[in-house]
Amino acid sequence: MYKTVYPPKHHQDNNLENIKQVAIDYPFASLISAKDNIPYITHAPLIFHGDTLVGHIDKNNPHTQLLKDNHPIATVFQGPQTYISPSIYTTKQLPTWNYIIAHATGIVKEITDPDMIKKSMVIMTEFLETPNQKFILEYKDPRMDRLVPYIHCFEIEIKQWEGKFKLSQDKIPADIENAKRELINNNQKNVADFVTSIFEKHF
Repeated sequence: MYKTVYPPKHHQDNNLENIKQVAIDYPFASLISAKDNIPYITHAPLIFHGDTLVGHIDKNNPHTQLLKDNHPIATVFQGPQTYISPSIYTTKQLPTWNYIIAHATGIVKEITDPDMIKKSMVIMTEFLETPNQKFILEYKDPRMDRLVPYIHCFEIEIKQWEGKFKLSQDKIPADIENAKRELINNNQKNVADFVTSIFEKHF
């Protein structure tokens, strides 16, 4: 159904549970649709409801016209990623980029029932608040009824999952371990530095 970026077989993870775990731990997804050769890309959290993915976006978003009626859709969940310098290896290598990414492709249907929309919002909030839930979204909160008319809720029936896990699998064990540490350390440092910089420049 979809043509995705070619990965060597050793950079693919075919374990469905591993692939889904990326979507669970990194639920803020890129939603990709196309109409008349025009791409529509929206970013929103998607949460599992059984085997389907459910999300919400602003009803004024033009992407909503393609988030219904069994339109095809691709979603991308991006986990940690980083540049890998050859300097971290014990053997002679070239520069590369490592990443953990999950692709889900399928068809999308609109959810219009107000009760189901509110329930999906409660479920999403509970999920995003875990493991130490500090805020509880009440189903009967009157603000929910005022908000629902402005929300486009949808569910995605997944037809195919793909795992793109580039983790220096073709290297010796010592270099794989070094690449793992680099992936962890760079993401922790880069996020802190980037967010601090953006806040300083923005405010």
